[in-house]
Amino acid sequence: MKGETLLVGSIPLPTTTEALRTFGETLGPHLASLPDGEVGWRQFWITRVHFQVLAIHPDIEVVQQPRRDDGVERIYPHDATDNWNFRVRPGVEKIVFGHPGWRLGFYQDALNSYEVFKEMKAQGRLPKALRFQVSIPTAVSALPPRCFPTPGDLEKVRSGYIDAVRAEVAAILQHIPANELAIQWDCSTELQDAYGMVKGLEPEGMIARNLGQVHELSKGIPDDALIGFHLCFGTLGGWPRFEPPSMDKAVELANAFIAGAGRRVDWMHIPVLDRSDETYYAPLANLNPKEARIFLGMIHNMSTFAVRLAAARKHLKDFGVAAYCGFGRRPKGDLPEILRDHVSALDMMRG
Repeated sequence: MKGETLLVGSIPLPTTTEALRTFGETLGPHLASLPDGEVGWRQFWITRVHFQVLAIHPDIEVVQQPRRDDGVERIYPHDATDNWNFRVRPGVEKIVFGHPGWRLGFYQDALNSYEVFKEMKAQGRLPKALRFQVSIPTAVSALPPRCFPTPGDLEKVRSGYIDAVRAEVAAILQHIPANELAIQWDCSTELQDAYGMVKGLEPEGMIARNLGQVHELSKGIPDDALIGFHLCFGTLGGWPRFEPPSMDKAVELANAFIAGAGRRVDWMHIPVLDRSDETYYAPLANLNPKEARIFLGMIHNMSTFAVRLAAARKHLKDFGVAAYCGFGRRPKGDLPEILRDHVSALDMMRG
């Protein structure tokens, strides 16, 4: 996989056409794949799964939902304190999602957006080699422990979610050619787990807890399709949700996912804090990307970008750059600056 930069996913614009046009027409030549902006409900990332998928399942009870704003319902959390919380109804051993192929909504959105993407490519507005990117949260990130606090519930829900995601990907592949497709697994809870930031979990077991789902989600995806991973510190309540002392655990998790996916991994995105010290970047020397393209999420605070770029290059010679996350929680008015920052970052990479 080539590509100088990567767009992780969400773009706060009202339509797929605007998202593809705004970022694709400018950055398209520098991308290997282009997401549709995750417009509408998907802007809220895993919260969309919570209120559109889990909250209506007959075997799942809603325990908590985001607090109201002046008495008016709110469907996405203010911060980490008022997430959607659920419990599995007594007597249910496994949550099964009906209507395989479209119950989670990823297939329907992908198919609709791909038609716009395909038309823009036919018009010459997007590069011919550009792939259509579908970003999907993993089972661990879509269903974090805080959302199912009752012991034993997570295992009952996550296996059913994996089955449903695999059915959605299979449906996507029936309508989008594999050589036009790139699938990204979004991993936020996994990275928090790696650094011991998930309450009740010891970091020593983080590889075993997170690797099995990666293999299950990725198996069966044909080699003609690309797959990648987006590791994330989390943005709910502000970025970053935590600040690790170095990149050591992120590198460890990335290596495990690349080695254990069960098929070729084409890219790995790793977020980078606004730091330039040797201690922070030194673990990059331990990355074993194999065939994967590494993207470091360092397009932010551009006044220090060049210093951070130089610090990273001491330990990792070949990589692309990206933002630390998608832009769904950023105001729409920030988008021109975000786009300028990407162009500036690419200029400095070449310089």
